[in-house]
Amino acid sequence: MESHETPADRFLTGRRAMVTGAAGGIGRACAVALAAAGAHVYVVDLAAGPAEELAGAIGGTAHVADLSDPEAVDRLPADSDIVVNNAGLQFVAPVHDFPVERFTLMQRVMVEAPFRIVRATLPHMYERGWGRIVNVSSVHGLRASAFKSAYVTAKHALEGFSKVTALEGAPYGVTSNCVNPGYVRTPLVEDQIAAQALAHGIPVGEVVERILLDRTAVKRLIEPDEVAQAVLFLCGAHTGCVTGTSIPLDGGWTAH
Repeated sequence: MESHETPADRFLTGRRAMVTGAAGGIGRACAVALAAAGAHVYVVDLAAGPAEELAGAIGGTAHVADLSDPEAVDRLPADSDIVVNNAGLQFVAPVHDFPVERFTLMQRVMVEAPFRIVRATLPHMYERGWGRIVNVSSVHGLRASAFKSAYVTAKHALEGFSKVTALEGAPYGVTSNCVNPGYVRTPLVEDQIAAQALAHGIPVGEVVERILLDRTAVKRLIEPDEVAQAVLFLCGAHTGCVTGTSIPLDGGWTAH
């Protein structure tokens, strides 16, 4: 007899998931994992080619958008059951030398865009009585590091926003959480190694060990799929009471 039951590993079948910054790194890993679990994924990214290629590979839909443009953000679909706010950027400089326009850009992409996306999608989630919001924060949403004023500010703001959303969404079956990775093996991390070397006055070859992994007990970079699996866990059927929290994947950084 043919079975019409959905396989257990396809537990998101029928759900729509939006992932920002989905064309590479953590976002790509999240998009792949959510699609493998059965969700139709909205692949949101500034890079058109990679976004369209990934969407084609996982059976999703590409949405090319500049998240620093409020009008572009507001044009994104509002019918997602799952939102993964992942897109971000980094800039390393002392506060007194930090470019004001760069600070503003980072808040727009990493704070205002998530707010606009969640604001638009919550009515759909409330109507269906189910929703999952996962904000890819950082260990820097819980701790600070020198030379990263804009990034630390944005991630701390995202933490607060996530908690407020959790409180408001609880009566409607909507959860909101953060995942907080340390340094992940992504282009974002690789691109800042030279800047870190300059800021700290050390050779490029010493940055990973002396700066990036200095405060972690597990002395390796985190893999994107490890973060994606934490995101997937938060979208599961048995995590309805996991809300308003932050889950560190930081190799023991915050244990100090």
